[in-house]
Parts: sequence; structure tokens; C-alpha cells
Amino acid sequence: MAVGAPAQPGQVRIDGVSIEFGRGAQTHLAVRGIDLTIDRGSFVSIIGPSGCGKTSLMNAVAGFVDTAQGSITVDGLPVRGPNPKVGIVFQQYALFPWMTAQGNVEFSLKRFGMPRRERAAQALAFLDEVGLADRARRYPGELSGGMKQRVAIARTLASHPAVLLMDEPFGALDAQTRMSMHELLLGVWDKRRMTVLFITHDVDEALILSDMVHVMSRSPGEIVHSIHVRAPRPRNVEEIDAPFVENRNRIISLLKHPDQPAVFNRNATPP
Repeated sequence: MAVGAPAQPGQVRIDGVSIEFGRGAQTHLAVRGIDLTIDRGSFVSIIGPSGCGKTSLMNAVAGFVDTAQGSITVDGLPVRGPNPKVGIVFQQYALFPWMTAQGNVEFSLKRFGMPRRERAAQALAFLDEVGLADRARRYPGELSGGMKQRVAIARTLASHPAVLLMDEPFGALDAQTRMSMHELLLGVWDKRRMTVLFITHDVDEALILSDMVHVMSRSPGEIVHSIHVRAPRPRNVEEIDAPFVENRNRIISLLKHPDQPAVFNRNATPP
């Protein structure tokens, strides 16, 4: 299983999905009637107000949360729990502090049953892919926030996911580090072409990274607008054009006035 081997393609279908928490009078409807098809190899972002259910929807795709209504499939197979074809990167890194960077990546490889020496070589190769081969023996406490997230990405890539879920992975990073992480992530995605579902609060981040941006309303979260980002990559927020500004203004308006989603056509496509 070579490090450069492409992940198997993954299509995600979300059909009529609603998500509830609690029971009886305490039931809270977090997400209502979501319909999305995320094409194989595409990069899709979801943005919306705090508490709108973005993370709940991602957790349902991951198999961590059950749906109250509707269904979710990955490559046509229903999601009924965690799926080895689906990898996840969280904002808080979720690294084992007692393991080195290499050890954290090796942990992800254990399920493949490969010999220890091969596992170590693979882990180093994945760390090299994210620019951290020289930090392989460092512990998470010795790494910066950006480096920890690189280790988390390397660990997730080691499982060769067809679908990569990312829950505000760069939200805790400074602006300069975040830009370098955008470049890294797009490089990895361009090489592997796994499907990416990216959760973010940052409008510019969504527009820089994505093929499609879906905007959610206030809870219970619904998709109120979808934007096909046609600008060629690489994109730079310092070199914005009229369509970028139009898309940004459209999303900001929806986020500022989440109770007035009808201002724009949900499926409008910018020029």
C-alpha cells in the first residue's frame, strides 16, 4: 500500500436528513430537511451561524450521530456507524500527548496489520508529505498549533480515506499559519482527490478552498443558499475579483440576516 496510492473515490448523499437531540418535551431539532449530493473528489464547504447544526451534520456523515429522518450514504452504502472510508480532522487536533508525531501516525496504520518496520516507514512518509519529517520524534506538547494540525492530517491520510471530514480545522490558528495550511491542504487534495466536506465560520476560507459552498440558516439548520465557486486555483484573498466579492457579500448578508434566507435564490450561480 504505497503512500502515493490514491484514495478510493467517495460520493456522499444526504437525503432529507433531520437531526434531533433529547426526548419528549426536551427534544431539540438541530438540523431540518438537508438534501445534498457531494460528488466524488469535490471540495465542499458548509458555513452558517454558530449553533446552526453544521457540526451535527458532519457528525452524522461520520456515523457518530443518528438521523431522526432521512438517510446518508457513502458510495451508495448507508451510514450506520463510523466508516473506515471516512476520515476526520478536528479543530482540537485529538493527538495522543504521550505519543510522538510518528507514533500518532503509526497508530492509524495499526489496523492494516503491517510489520512494525513498514509501519514506521509509512508514518515517516506521511509526515514528510505534510512537511514534518524532521519533527517525527517530537511530542505534541513540543509542536506549534499548525504543526499539531499537520500531524493530525498525516494521521488521517494514513488510513487512505475516500471522504475527509474537517470540522473547523484551522479555526484556532493565526492568519499566516492558516494560509500556509490552506496551501498544504489543497496540495494534498489535488494529489489524492479524496472528497472533502469542510466546516468553517470563515467566509474567505470557504471561498478560497471550495468547489461548492453551502450556507446554512440559524437552528434548526437548513441549506438556504448554494454557491458554485468557478474561480481557478490557486486563489488568493489578496487578489480578489468581482465574483469573489459578490459571493462574499452574498454569504455575509445571509449570515447577518439568517431569518431572511429568501433574499437570494438558493441555487443561484454567480457569473
